[in-house]
Amino acid sequence: MRLRETESDDSSRPEFWDARYAASETPWDFHGVPMALKAFLTTSPAGRALIPGCGLAYEVRAFHEAGWKVTAIDFSPAAVERARSELGALASRVVQGDFFSYDFSARRFDVIYERTFLCALPPVLWPTYVNRMTQLLRPGGKLVGIFLYGDQVEPPPYPLSPEKARELFKEKFSLAKTLSVSDSLPMFADSERWNEWELI
Repeated sequence: MRLRETESDDSSRPEFWDARYAASETPWDFHGVPMALKAFLTTSPAGRALIPGCGLAYEVRAFHEAGWKVTAIDFSPAAVERARSELGALASRVVQGDFFSYDFSARRFDVIYERTFLCALPPVLWPTYVNRMTQLLRPGGKLVGIFLYGDQVEPPPYPLSPEKARELFKEKFSLAKTLSVSDSLPMFADSERWNEWELI
């Protein structure tokens, strides 16, 4: 699926996402928490979690209720405003900023959760994504979540292939688990995988 063009058609810029959130044109919005994350939270010890590119941040509440200290970040003011309005008492868990430059005050995270963040970035930024993950995860920490695989004639989104994933992560991470996703949105059906990448 090709997201409709707006005045700014660069998905690496907040204006691209602001226009879509302001117009409620968010076909990628799952409107909830995927089953794979629920399963992960029931089987993993709680720790410190980060959700980059959080959008409407549905997962914040799920992490919090499972005992995690969770922080979510997005650089779109429109997305952050909507997320905070929905989260109520947990609104402060969502910060507005650029994931790649935000000062997390030397904090390190046990888990970073991925959902439609990597595939929103042009591939030229993917190595920067991996480097930032290694900076923010504690030794042995995990990058977990739902990754988009397949082909896209007119991106965004920018899906991975198994070969691209191996090449991208091989120096910093090992793939500890990969599972099919049964509750994808129709537009992503058969293209999503739950991956757990462990920092080497």
